[in-house]
Amino acid sequence: MTSPTATLLISCPDQRGLVAKIANFIYANGGNIIHADQHTDFAAGLFLTRIEWQLDEFNLPRDLIAPAFNAIAQPLQAKWELHFSDTVRRIAIWVSRQDHCLFDLIWRQRAKEFTAEIPLIISNHLDLKVVAEQFGIEYYHVPITKENKQEQETKQLELLQQYKIDLVVLAKYMQILSGEFIAKFPQVINIHHSFLPAFVGANPYHKAFERGVKIIGATSHYVTDNLDAGPIIEQDVVRVSHRDEVEDLIRKGKDLERVVLARAVRLHLQNRVLVYGNRTVVFE
Repeated sequence: MTSPTATLLISCPDQRGLVAKIANFIYANGGNIIHADQHTDFAAGLFLTRIEWQLDEFNLPRDLIAPAFNAIAQPLQAKWELHFSDTVRRIAIWVSRQDHCLFDLIWRQRAKEFTAEIPLIISNHLDLKVVAEQFGIEYYHVPITKENKQEQETKQLELLQQYKIDLVVLAKYMQILSGEFIAKFPQVINIHHSFLPAFVGANPYHKAFERGVKIIGATSHYVTDNLDAGPIIEQDVVRVSHRDEVEDLIRKGKDLERVVLARAVRLHLQNRVLVYGNRTVVFE
């Protein structure tokens, strides 16, 4: 088995000596760096980096790494996250009636394309309960109306806590999450069926057909309280032509949605996404 690793994702004001200070922290404690990448956003004056090292023979026990690094990070005014590669995160998949992204994520998880558990599916419809039963996953039907939205979101949050969920994936969940929900549980990834920022909101394939576009796309992003405007993790496009009807755009788009969402989830689980402001750096 691959030896466990630790990963730091760091953003801080750009200044001299940052790479040396961070690398020396790992070297001084006996760590072996196996991956390091960095980016400087000159307009924002920010230095952003991802650094990963082996935990074998690392001198610090896991529970002391964060406080030890924090002593270095504070003078740098750094924002940072520490992750361990053998942490198996728990995903809740939220769906409505479409099943293509749900099936794809379950298949990839079963095929070990990414490391995670999927103990929970939540839906505002009953249509996909049979899929959950097929794979032995708990399924909760939480119907949403304007009148009960706040009450039902409270129930959803309770389920996330009950199942110890680390990440929510909206796999064609056709409801808008409230700002209050996002404030309490910000780790949410969505798939939107257009190349954002084009065609925000509902029915983007119909809008694309009416506009006569020559490419359509899919976008996976973190969810914020601004509709379809959260930090983008992954995007892709496919060509279409005047011969394609709306049904053709939907068929081609579904293929993209599967792939783009799966890539975004995998990148997140591999701790390769660093969010700053409303943007991301994705360290491949």
